[in-house]
Amino acid sequence: MTIPRGTAQSPKYQRLAADLRRRIAEGEFTADAALPVESELERQYGVARNTVRLAVDVLVNEGRLVRLQGKGTYLREHPVLDHRAYGPTLAPTPRDCLALPSAVYLGEAAEAGRELTSDFEMMIVRARVDIAERLGLRPGEAIVVRRQLRLLDREPYSIEESHYRAGLAAGTPLMEPDPVEGGDEAVLNGLGRTEIGAVDHLVARMPGPEEAQWFQGGPGVPLMVQTRVTFDRRGPVRVVETRYSADRSRLVYGIGDLAARTTLPAPAAPVDPARADAP
Repeated sequence: MTIPRGTAQSPKYQRLAADLRRRIAEGEFTADAALPVESELERQYGVARNTVRLAVDVLVNEGRLVRLQGKGTYLREHPVLDHRAYGPTLAPTPRDCLALPSAVYLGEAAEAGRELTSDFEMMIVRARVDIAERLGLRPGEAIVVRRQLRLLDREPYSIEESHYRAGLAAGTPLMEPDPVEGGDEAVLNGLGRTEIGAVDHLVARMPGPEEAQWFQGGPGVPLMVQTRVTFDRRGPVRVVETRYSADRSRLVYGIGDLAARTTLPAPAAPVDPARADAP
C-alpha cells in the first residue's frame, strides 16, 4: 500500500492521514472493530512509527478517530440527525417549522427512534453587537435570552438561544425560567407578534472552551451556527442562535413547492477532500 503523492509541500504524515480518510469514507473500517495497530500501518505503508502516529493524531483531532486506553483506535461515530431547518410543510399539518419549531425537533427525534430531552434557563444580559444590530437596538442594551440545551439519547446535540428585546418580554411568560406551554410562539401570538418570515445566516467556526466542554467533540470538530432573525409585519421579533456539533447534525432546507414529496431526500454525502483530485 502506498501513500498518495499529494503536493510537494505536503508532509508524509498528512498524505498518510488523507489516505486513511479515504479508507474510512469507503467503509473499510467499522465502528465496532479497532483500526490496525501502529505496527501494522507501518508495514502497510512502509513508513516510520512516528509518521503513523502523527497521521492518526490528525484524524483524532478532526474527531474521526478516538483512542481508547488499552483497547486501540476506533472510528468516532455519532448518529447524524437531519433537522428540517426551514421550508414548506412536508406532511399534512397546519403548522410548519417556523410556527412550532420545538415540535419539529421532537418529531424528527421520534422518527429516528431517539430520545430528545432539554435543559432550560432564562437570562438577562447585555446585547452583543451583532444581536443588537439585528434587533434594532444599541449594543449593550439589556435583552432577555431563553436558552435550551438539547440532548439526543443523553448526548449533547444543540445549544439554542432566543434573544428578545427586554420591552417585548417584560411582564410576559418569556421572563419565566421555564419553558412556556405551547412554546414561546404562543406568547408572541398573544402579543400580536406572530412570526411570518425569517432569514437564516449559517457559519462554521471552532467552539470556544465552554462550548467544547459541553459538546464533548473532538478538538478539531467545528460548530455549525445557525442565526435566525424572525419577522412579523412590524419588523424583527427575535434572534435565535442555534449551535450544532458538525459531526452529529445536518440542516435540511426545503425550497419551492414540495407538495409532491412526503419527505426531503437526504443530501448527498460530501466529497472527501482526499479524493477530490482523483481521476
